[in-house]
Amino acid sequence: MDSFLVSKKGVTLKTLITFIKKCGETGEDGAIGIFLGIVRGKTHQKEKVKHLEFDAYREKAEEAFKKIAEEAKKLYGVNNILIHHVTGKVRVGERIMIVAVSGKSRKNVFPALEDIVEKVKKEALIWKKETLEDGKSYWIEYKG
Repeated sequence: MDSFLVSKKGVTLKTLITFIKKCGETGEDGAIGIFLGIVRGKTHQKEKVKHLEFDAYREKAEEAFKKIAEEAKKLYGVNNILIHHVTGKVRVGERIMIVAVSGKSRKNVFPALEDIVEKVKKEALIWKKETLEDGKSYWIEYKG
């Protein structure tokens, strides 16, 4: 029931709700952890953000999502993983990424969720350009 997607259509809560319902139907999951990434209104340097733009090598990013999920299942013993990331222009407050993880308990779900989010940011071929309210823009490199 895993799901991996990089899309301009955006990150939908409907997809997340479907994932949650399917996990509940199996009878094997006792916990579902969810990370929802949204665009912040200010940079770490307190500058106002106008929007972000994401670009990706879609096929390779989705392959990376699958690899990251397989590693998490082996390492943490979780059951199902959803990783969706948006491409294109995203404004302040809008969704960037959803990661959901189901498993037996919070003790394996929470560490897996954090690890997956960090690995997606480091390993998937997705690039982020930040545009500020003052018109400046630049590409961001994630360093962990």
